[in-house]
Amino acid sequence: MMEDELCENKFKSKLQIESIDLPSNTNKEEGNISLHCEICGKSFSKNCNLTRHKHIHSGKRTYHCEICSKSFSGRGSLNQHKRIHTGVKPYFCDICGKSFSRKIRLTQHKRIHTGEKPYSCDICGKSFPLKEHVTNHVRTHTGEKPYHCEVCEKSFSQRGDLTRHKLIHTGEKPHHCEICGKSFSRNSHLTQHKRVHTGEKPYQCDICGKSFSHGNNVGVHKRIHTGEKPYHCNICGKSFSQNGELTSHKRIHEGERPHHCDVCGNSFSQKSQLTAHKCFHRGEKPYQCDICGKSFTRNGHLTRHKRSHTGEKPYHCDICDKSFSVRSNLTKHNRIHTRK
Repeated sequence: MMEDELCENKFKSKLQIESIDLPSNTNKEEGNISLHCEICGKSFSKNCNLTRHKHIHSGKRTYHCEICSKSFSGRGSLNQHKRIHTGVKPYFCDICGKSFSRKIRLTQHKRIHTGEKPYSCDICGKSFPLKEHVTNHVRTHTGEKPYHCEVCEKSFSQRGDLTRHKLIHTGEKPHHCEICGKSFSRNSHLTQHKRVHTGEKPYQCDICGKSFSHGNNVGVHKRIHTGEKPYHCNICGKSFSQNGELTSHKRIHEGERPHHCDVCGNSFSQKSQLTAHKCFHRGEKPYQCDICGKSFTRNGHLTRHKRSHTGEKPYHCDICDKSFSVRSNLTKHNRIHTRK
């Protein structure tokens, strides 16, 4: 018998309801009973629902999963949990067909299609589709980091960040690629990795149309067009568009060459230089132009070569607007202006 039916059977008539001595937190209006939780003030129309709700405050967990023994305060929460084991997803999006195990997740998902963002930050006014997104966002204003790692005491503003951080200490990599078997600590890293196999490049530059497999690569790529170089060397003042380029550059000053060739013992400041160098020993040129068939030891060399076919000149002089296909040519050109 359903829980709602059990509730109804307890009160078979209006006369029975009215004969009950209602507690002080109960109201009767126009024949309807309104029951209030004296702890949080939440209202319920049925006593059994109020009783179930009170378990949240008491911490009482009377419903147990027979598969994993996890406990819950309500039967509904247990039923939702069981779908993790069964894989049942009874709620379907009528727009894209995606399915969900909980109705609330379907409601939240539909906001992707509708663009609805009903929750707003009362500090900056930014809107979000989910209430928990607002809670997390507000912490960027307050600086609050309520989630603490008990191993290294590092703090985080979001619980998910703490959960992912803990995998650093445990070494756990629970997300596995079913194609090559490689494992990852984060599901997002697995998603990105799978694009190596599928060739999917869902992120596109809105300036030149070039596509990328990772979203952050678009931001880095756009700096070619904008000329932005936010990373500065504190020794010589040279600027770079990527933090990795700055790290590699600093090794010039420090003389550090941490990457060693196990064939000839030659050392390099960048791992990519060592990888390209090893191709010389093996006689390999793994990067081939799909237009003319010419091969190269480095992907960067192939990228520059392709510009001879496409005519692309992504490096622009901000003084005379002249463009170049290779960054070094722009650097040489700029000396014309500085000598004047």
